[in-house]
Amino acid sequence: MRKPELETKKFKPAIMYTIYIASTPEKVWQALTSAEFSKKYFFGNSVEVDLKVGGAYRYVWRGPAGDMGMGGVFREVVRPERIVSTEVFDDPWYAGEAVDTLVMVERDGKTTVTTTVRYASQQVRDAVLASGMSTGVAQSYDVLAELLAKGG
Repeated sequence: MRKPELETKKFKPAIMYTIYIASTPEKVWQALTSAEFSKKYFFGNSVEVDLKVGGAYRYVWRGPAGDMGMGGVFREVVRPERIVSTEVFDDPWYAGEAVDTLVMVERDGKTTVTTTVRYASQQVRDAVLASGMSTGVAQSYDVLAELLAKGG
């Protein structure tokens, strides 16, 4: 599994993920913002996206232990460069609301995708890191990169 670069020291109380995808920013944008395409790599059984400032998104994962849902509101949408959105789980397992900032930059035929997730506190950020969710993020990005390498 190709792990995204994970930076935590400089960005308290945040986590910054960086992944390099051999595709154009436009194709990566389409993959990241399409509800149907997101189901292929984000492992969500239900994905809804209303991609506009003030629009909402929602992901639901179904598993043997039950459903896990997460959603938020888009604060900023600049195609194909930047998305800022909130993040809240249906059954909150950490305090407060997270704010996700995704930025894409094309360099040398690859798109650098950097996602910074800012939490309410460093303690919340540390709990998220301890949960193992970075493994799920890495798996999702791996599948995304493979799908785009195969032409989507």
